[in-house]
Amino acid sequence: MLVALSILAWIASAGVWRRHLHMFQLGGYRSAAQVHWLGQHRSAWAGQIMALFLAVLAGLWPQPWTMLLLIWLAIMAAALTWRWRYRAKKPLVATARVWRLVACAVLVGLILQIVGCWIASLGAGGGGAIVYILSPLLLLIANWINQPIEAAVRRHYLNQAKVLLAGQPGLTKIGITGSYGKTSFKYYLTCLLEQHFNVLMTPASFNTPMGITKTIRGQLRSTDQIFVCEMGAERVGDIAADCDLVHPTIGVITAIGEQHLATFGSQAAIIATKLELAQAVRGHGPLYLNGDNALLRQHQPDQTVVLYGLATDNDARAFDLRVDRRGSRFNFSYGSHQLIDLETALVGRHTVENLAGAIAVALDLGVSDGEIRQRLRRLEAAPHRLSLRQQGNVTILDDAYNSNPAGAKAALDTLMLFDGRRILITPGMVALGSRQDELNRQFGAQAAVVDQVFLVGQAQTAPIKQGLLEAGFPADRLTVVENVNGAIEQAMSSGGDQPIAILLENDLPDNY
Repeated sequence: MLVALSILAWIASAGVWRRHLHMFQLGGYRSAAQVHWLGQHRSAWAGQIMALFLAVLAGLWPQPWTMLLLIWLAIMAAALTWRWRYRAKKPLVATARVWRLVACAVLVGLILQIVGCWIASLGAGGGGAIVYILSPLLLLIANWINQPIEAAVRRHYLNQAKVLLAGQPGLTKIGITGSYGKTSFKYYLTCLLEQHFNVLMTPASFNTPMGITKTIRGQLRSTDQIFVCEMGAERVGDIAADCDLVHPTIGVITAIGEQHLATFGSQAAIIATKLELAQAVRGHGPLYLNGDNALLRQHQPDQTVVLYGLATDNDARAFDLRVDRRGSRFNFSYGSHQLIDLETALVGRHTVENLAGAIAVALDLGVSDGEIRQRLRRLEAAPHRLSLRQQGNVTILDDAYNSNPAGAKAALDTLMLFDGRRILITPGMVALGSRQDELNRQFGAQAAVVDQVFLVGQAQTAPIKQGLLEAGFPADRLTVVENVNGAIEQAMSSGGDQPIAILLENDLPDNY
């Protein structure tokens, strides 16, 4: 019985660790984030609570409670190991850190198992289940034990990356940050530069010190001339840490908004963090700021600054913007450069704001007007950042990556530029701290201009539903669904022969 309990406890624990490791990785291996996730998802440890209850009873009355505990562990082992087959939006990556975490957790678990078997030998049969009962805590304990090792590994790789960058003194390093728009800006700028220069760009959302380090160590070549580096932040000091690694000579801040309020705590902290990039490039090169962003205007630092956007008083500005299903046309002015009737397949006012900044940087680096015009025609949207795809008479605007209040409003404005039936599909916005419900309610009120809304998930989208109904949106055109794919199928069949434009606004990560 004890052997069976121990084996089943380890099998069930493996299923728990598979899911919890995934959440740990999505949370950046931060114990506080993992504890928060456990608090928000009580079902993640409900099985352990029941096993603890049965183990206590098995200690007091070995029969039949030990047998019931054995049956419960068998059920949990079957259910949790079945979860190994679930499809995640961003799957667990078996990195070296994950294996170090697992190895430490197994070691701690073996020690606990020895203790549990000793307890069981005293007559408390439930002791054999101790590994499963404490499985959610074992990863937290292992993470704490591994901190000195992880710090040493981190320093080693960071130092390697710094040495590689120092070995290329002629490399132009461009740091790009912002509450939103930084990934899109990075893609646009790289596309404008790569025909003229050898360019290295941080891929996807590799915007933390370790993500940037991985890019440098794995992809930097001696022939590279420009390094376009996205810099992300969730806490004060994060941008300064990126800058300490890269030492950018040119800076771009795309926007300041209410993003990651749950970790920053206040908008003042967000502003201070984004401006860490301005401090880093001071005295080294220009700082490009989105002049259409009110907060950046208000907190413009005292240094060499180029304002870009659509406002008439920007240094680099796009104007006469025209948008249709084929993309956008606009004119552009910056200093002596006057580019008329530029064309791109991209859509959206805030997209053209970013393009204005990217064009200004490219021109300052020596890219010609003709090259700019040619490259703009070839531009593609960054994945899930208001990318456009056509399926018959249906246009899908995919803005599913990490929504924020300003970006969501801009995406709605873009949707309203299209003719036909306009449909919004969204699970709402997250990571907005104490203002999350309020900002989602405001988003709902803003979305009342569309023809139909599909809300993904009941509880998460309740504030959006409230905002829609308060703004007078008809309840019969509002549908709550369980998943995005089901919403898309319903939306695509709802317009008959008339054109349909569907906005996919945000897609919650697996840890929500």
